[in-house]
Amino acid sequence: MGLIIILVLLGVFFLVAELIFLPGVTLGAILAAASYGAAIYSAFVRLDVIGGVLTIVVVVAVSLVAVVISLRAKTWQRLALNDKVEGTSMESPSQELNVGDKGVAVSRLSPMGKVNIGGKVYEAKSIDAYIDQRREVEVVDFENFNVIVKKSE
Repeated sequence: MGLIIILVLLGVFFLVAELIFLPGVTLGAILAAASYGAAIYSAFVRLDVIGGVLTIVVVVAVSLVAVVISLRAKTWQRLALNDKVEGTSMESPSQELNVGDKGVAVSRLSPMGKVNIGGKVYEAKSIDAYIDQRREVEVVDFENFNVIVKKSE
């Protein structure tokens, strides 16, 4: 009798693991089915037909309860991560620079390259065809993490 109970509990464990932790993998479902099958087979062998049928009823009932509890929304909310990541990989140039700031092209901008503005190097995009290295540039806009520049007059 103890072996049958242990096999049914293992089946429930594997079923819940399949539903919550391993969805789509089917390993938990296969192990649950094997555990349930072994429990039902043992019940028919050790407890005759009545014990086997009773074990089938218990397995179905316990499985339904486990599925309903596992798939309830509150169960998922307890397992879900609720933290929000508010950091960024780097600061946007628009937080540090202003339109009209002047700097120097570190590399040739054709149309992308690097500029030095206020002692910091930024990835830049030229609105002109190209800007030569060491040429003075002026900030005109921002696009994502790029500074949009033009030749300074």
